[in-house]
Amino acid sequence: MAGAMAGCASFLPDGGTTRVNELTQSRIGFEAAWPRTEQDRASTRAASRELLARPLTADSAVRLALLNNRALQASFAELGIAEADLVQAGRLRNPGFVFERLARNGDIVIGRAFLFDVLGLLTLPVRTQIETRRFAITQERVAAEVLQVAADARRTWVAAVAAQETAAYADQVRLAAEASAELAKRMAGVGNFSKLDAAREQAFYTEAIAQVSRARLAAVSARERLTRALGLEGDDMQYQLPPRLPDLPKTPREANALEATAITTRLDVQTSVREAEHLAATLGLTRATGFINVLEAGYQRNSETGKAVQTGYEIELRLPIFDWGGARVARAEHLYMQAVHRAADTATRARSEVREAHAAYRTAFELARQYRDDLVPLRKQISEELLLRYNGMLVSVFELLADARQQIATVSAAIDAKRDFFLAEASLELALTGKSPGSLSLSGAPARAAATTETPH
Repeated sequence: MAGAMAGCASFLPDGGTTRVNELTQSRIGFEAAWPRTEQDRASTRAASRELLARPLTADSAVRLALLNNRALQASFAELGIAEADLVQAGRLRNPGFVFERLARNGDIVIGRAFLFDVLGLLTLPVRTQIETRRFAITQERVAAEVLQVAADARRTWVAAVAAQETAAYADQVRLAAEASAELAKRMAGVGNFSKLDAAREQAFYTEAIAQVSRARLAAVSARERLTRALGLEGDDMQYQLPPRLPDLPKTPREANALEATAITTRLDVQTSVREAEHLAATLGLTRATGFINVLEAGYQRNSETGKAVQTGYEIELRLPIFDWGGARVARAEHLYMQAVHRAADTATRARSEVREAHAAYRTAFELARQYRDDLVPLRKQISEELLLRYNGMLVSVFELLADARQQIATVSAAIDAKRDFFLAEASLELALTGKSPGSLSLSGAPARAAATTETPH
């Protein structure tokens, strides 16, 4: 029986990744890769090259991160460690053999004993169940890391594309500012423009140059963060990004049963509950072995010169004189209650975070939609009307250029608002399926940009 039970403890062919992929596939539609052989690594490299051959979308960025992120591979190593512990828990301690040879007045006494861990055999099913739960907890934790890596990849992709778009727009602003500064200089040279207005245009051009430098640095930093999230190096870093973020969805996601969805699908909630169950099972084992923690049985065969062979058995039992196991049981009970309270706290936090994430998501959508549908078209209409009045010599060049500055600020704020929406969308998805999305505040860039639209006259 002992041999049969020990023989059942073996490693899984997939290393436990099937359940991890089931958890992630049902939540984000993607699976992670754990390349453990050279063939697996070659397949991963081929899949990465195929994705890098085209401009990266948000989904392809997520797939690349799940293929190449080294921190995620380290998490999968934890899965292998947990599986090894599970296999070890399903195997008995090796039996022992004792051999004695004693001499007395020319007589030889030989003792032989075969020892077997009886308590280990009796507790083998319970220990296996405990490690099975622990392995399932590790699988859920690894799946949560997969969701975290996917969310980070999506958010860094959004930030990188927005930063690239902002840098490109800043360069267009610089070219327009250069043209206006040159025009102001020429008009001031013939007396049609004051020195004050010409200085203002030159200052605006200089500020535009500085803004281009800042925007390019921000784009480089955002791209490097994306590169780190994707786990790329070498020639793979020469990937292409689309020129702009995708369009907003037609309608935002509604708040129907979001809290219930978070409680039933969020992995950190499920893991906290499973940990409490795991500690409850551990508490049962601790109570069972608290009084007796060493029980071994052995077969003996002794022989002595000139005498008949002695056979028999021995049982080793530690006497509970100094340690009755009460401290271990009390510790296990407190650990269990700690896990129960942590599970309740995790559920409470999950409900609150998903409400906060949805509020940030809806606010970001409304801001981005307002810029897209109202503010940017209004700024365009104002510019067209001012241009008509300028052609009719009803407004000055300075008023036309001042309006251009306000339009620049509005377009930049619109880019930031769209970026904030897609960041909030990724955070909401993580709050619903994985774990805490972290800080959910909007960047505030639209408000700051609006505050800078006033031009002194």
